[in-house]
Amino acid sequence: LSNFNTSNVTNMEGMFNKSEATALDLSNFNTSNVTNMRWMFSNSQATTLDVSSFNTSNVTNMKYMFGNIPAITIDVSKFNTSKVTNMYAMFYRSQITTLDLSSFDTSNVIDMDGMFAVADATSLDLSNFDTSNVVNMSGIFVEAKATTIDVSNFNTNKVTDMSYMFASSEV
Repeated sequence: LSNFNTSNVTNMEGMFNKSEATALDLSNFNTSNVTNMRWMFSNSQATTLDVSSFNTSNVTNMKYMFGNIPAITIDVSKFNTSKVTNMYAMFYRSQITTLDLSSFDTSNVIDMDGMFAVADATSLDLSNFDTSNVVNMSGIFVEAKATTIDVSNFNTNKVTDMSYMFASSEV
């Protein structure tokens, strides 16, 4: 994939969904025009996945992007999420144990339903999350493995659905 020219691509939905490839070299991917990364790596078998060079400045949809993936290390610390509106199940059932989400701009996110549901992350520092536009937080932490979740700055003024928010979680 290192020779793929992706400079004109706007939609990468499901690109590696259910892929059995264990290593993906995406270091040369130009994602500057991509708006949809929904299901991009969900259910993949990748044990090596480097997305640190991804330009996500135009992405609006990250629904289930890393859902149900094996225990790997991913660096999303440079992700520009300022235009993202949908983070539904983004890390659902992922076996990722460490997540640095300190740079995430969630000010435009509307849907966080199941974002960390059944995820293996041991600690989630979400103190920088701007949830002022979120409407749906249903099941965001359902069955989450995290023993520490910092939601101290969550603004839930617009939230209409908190069903199963912490159900069966280890918090």
